[in-house]
Amino acid sequence: MADTVEEPQLHNGTALSESQTDQHPSSEPLSGDDPKLTDEIPEMKPELTDAKVEEVVQSEVNDLKPEELQPVVIDAKAEEVQPVVIDAKPELAHVNLSPEENQIRSTEADQGTSQAVMKKEDEGNRTFTMRELLSELKSDEGDGTPRSTVSPYSRESASQAAENNPAIDLINRIQVNDEEGRSRQRVLAFAARKYASSIERNPDDHDALYNWALILQESADNVSADSVSPSKDDLLEEACKKYDEATRLCPTLYDAYYNWAIAISDRAKMRGRTKEAEELWEQATNNYEKAVQLNWNSSQALNNWGLALQELSQIVPAREKEKVVRTAISKFRAAIRLQFDFHRAIYNLGTVLYGLAEDTLRTGGSGNGKDIPPGELYSQSAIYIAAAHSLKPSYSVYSSALRLVRSMLPLPHLKVGYLTAPPVGNSLAPHSDWKRTEFELNHERLLQVLKPEAREMGRNLSGKAETMSTNVEKKTVKVNITEIVSVTTCADLTLPPGAGLCIDTVHGPVYLVADSWESLDGWLDAIRLVYTIYARGKSDVLAGIITA
Repeated sequence: MADTVEEPQLHNGTALSESQTDQHPSSEPLSGDDPKLTDEIPEMKPELTDAKVEEVVQSEVNDLKPEELQPVVIDAKAEEVQPVVIDAKPELAHVNLSPEENQIRSTEADQGTSQAVMKKEDEGNRTFTMRELLSELKSDEGDGTPRSTVSPYSRESASQAAENNPAIDLINRIQVNDEEGRSRQRVLAFAARKYASSIERNPDDHDALYNWALILQESADNVSADSVSPSKDDLLEEACKKYDEATRLCPTLYDAYYNWAIAISDRAKMRGRTKEAEELWEQATNNYEKAVQLNWNSSQALNNWGLALQELSQIVPAREKEKVVRTAISKFRAAIRLQFDFHRAIYNLGTVLYGLAEDTLRTGGSGNGKDIPPGELYSQSAIYIAAAHSLKPSYSVYSSALRLVRSMLPLPHLKVGYLTAPPVGNSLAPHSDWKRTEFELNHERLLQVLKPEAREMGRNLSGKAETMSTNVEKKTVKVNITEIVSVTTCADLTLPPGAGLCIDTVHGPVYLVADSWESLDGWLDAIRLVYTIYARGKSDVLAGIITA
């Protein structure tokens, strides 16, 4: 009947997903008080994703991939170095409605856009893989016999390239207290010298510049926060310079823009809520934007972009804040629509809506008549946090947040609101026959709620008019979650004015119309999330939230 706008769909009982490696976030417990009833609203901590770079160990290719983000202030941190393979993974920190210093590691499997190292005829000009570098380092440390047949460069050339090099000097000055950290840093320093040598021979080697930037970003993770010589900021600043050079030479280097944004975000976090921090957050958002332009289906980059905007919204002038917050909401929402079970983005969207509700309650909104009431924003926030908890019930930060917002849900339902629906079984009915009625969504179904109609039945024996409710049972629109095939927006002249919604089921499509496109976003997300929770086998968790 109606043409549907192409959007990510749920097919065959499975939601699109990315493999994720999650560790439990630690966070301060959140108060269970209703924020609307207290003078001091408890803080909610959005979960920042952790951008990382995956293994760099292929024989002919440097494959450094950004991984999933983390919660709590953007932290570009690097993962531990394994004995034979370096996992160069800058890790993002967590942005909150009030940022929290908490770190979580996660992975992004959709980052298939790793850049292959160009194979060059002259071995002396090619970029080395980490496996080659580590093999050579092991050989040098083993019997003390140089392996000139394996090493593309002599030790002399490597040390020559390191002379008077500010980046190498920074790495050489890093002091690590524990043995594991020293071993890790020794490998990083060795790799840095090799990349320096490679760039000495070929200044246009963007792969070497990119990998060197990653080494500097890894090294920053080995430096304590109070270190002065070198400081974390010194190393991250130098890494940013390398990313800048690499992207200048190769403007399509997605991974470089992505990890560069993480490094800038870390530098911004060190500066609190200052003008300098504002400029850095703006730079970070610009680089995330470029990363998304190069890899539009990166839910991880979209999530990080939203988190950077969320941080920026805490610094910009009040008149600009709402615009920045709404842009952040759009990025989180886009990330979720690329990956329906991306619980970190789901949770982050809940926290940013919670913050918007607080601001609206405090300021009274913009006064343009289009503001969503604070109560509705709190309810929307609770839906996303409940969904995140349902997908990852073991995450303590989600559990704490849920205790705070659960009472804001329209229990025993997840969502209640109005949609315009046709008579049951007749989606081609004239527009005048479509009725705006209440709908309820829970873990099992979406159900139309029809109020009993009062009908005048005449006069009684005393002559007074009597009214009685009709007993005729009317058919209602009902969509079982288990029968959903896909949920999309749709636009068609056969639909009444408004924002069209198409729920395709095993019995055929069901068409509904929301009051506005903003209202449609809420319904679209809620239905998809309930379906995704069902597809992941977690409906019992959601049922426990709304029916307990």
